[in-house]
Amino acid sequence: MTIPANPASPADPQALALSALGWIVADDDRAGRFLALTGLTPDLLRAGLGYRGTHVAVIDFLCAHEPDLVAAADSLGVKPEALAAAGKALQA
Repeated sequence: MTIPANPASPADPQALALSALGWIVADDDRAGRFLALTGLTPDLLRAGLGYRGTHVAVIDFLCAHEPDLVAAADSLGVKPEALAAAGKALQA
């Protein structure tokens, strides 16, 4: 599965979460921190790409560390609030 470089629309929370995941795993240290904090392994992450729980974990990871949230939002061309809103939408 290819993770899009930019989300199709900030209104699509799944696409935004997958784009954010792409941003996370682009940096080895950040990816390692994500895996350590979520308890996921690379294999579990790959297997869970289509699951809402994985998408929520991505957004929660970013929201828990404001510098990452702001940097990811900037890289994805969205406001940090759009990422937070995507997390809420995914949890609904």
